[in-house]
Amino acid sequence: MHLKRVLLFPEQYPVRDRYPFSLDIFHKTRSLEFFSPVTFFTGENGTGKSTLLEAIARRCSIHIWQNTDRRRFEHNPYEEEFYRFIDIEWTNGIVQGSFFASAIFHDFARFLDEWASASPEILNYFGGKSLMTQSHGQSLMSYFRSRFKIKGLYFLDEPETALSPKRQIELIDLLQDMGKADHAQFIIATHSPIILSCPGATIYSFDHVPARQVDYEKTELYKAYKEFFTER
Repeated sequence: MHLKRVLLFPEQYPVRDRYPFSLDIFHKTRSLEFFSPVTFFTGENGTGKSTLLEAIARRCSIHIWQNTDRRRFEHNPYEEEFYRFIDIEWTNGIVQGSFFASAIFHDFARFLDEWASASPEILNYFGGKSLMTQSHGQSLMSYFRSRFKIKGLYFLDEPETALSPKRQIELIDLLQDMGKADHAQFIIATHSPIILSCPGATIYSFDHVPARQVDYEKTELYKAYKEFFTER
């Protein structure tokens, strides 16, 4: 594994009443350790799992694609500053990596199409097809299969958004294969009980304060789905 630990420093937060510094979990969780090639962050909406995921990626100097032309009704100047108040420990030095989120993947695919108009050979890296001409789920799996072959640290924010259950199982197989190859490490925020079931993965529940490691069957996500299918 490439990333060993993340440390949080709540005593250094610039404010206490603005998100994400207002979340209790970021005051009482002082560190998270990474024990396996695949680590999951799970929890209810608003518990901070995606926020911490993005902050760790920024702290690792991993570029996050964004459409800077978009405007928001109310801008929170602290929203992207969380990474300045955490620290990370590498196992054997810094490695490259990438950050994935469905909300920004379309922009990446569009930019890739523009590059391919000048250099079509770039599409060979993604199976020889434009990501824009594939279904959303197909394009995601094409991207994952090509990208994860590269040694690195990979952050995925709810990758299940456009994946069918069958595709989610394919993703589990890919995570396991790349993890066993001992060159890829994955940190994933998810609401999918299928992806969360990845064998051998470490699961941190953000439904607890501080965040803590739990077994798959002890997650609120698993219990909610089990109750639904049992009592449907």
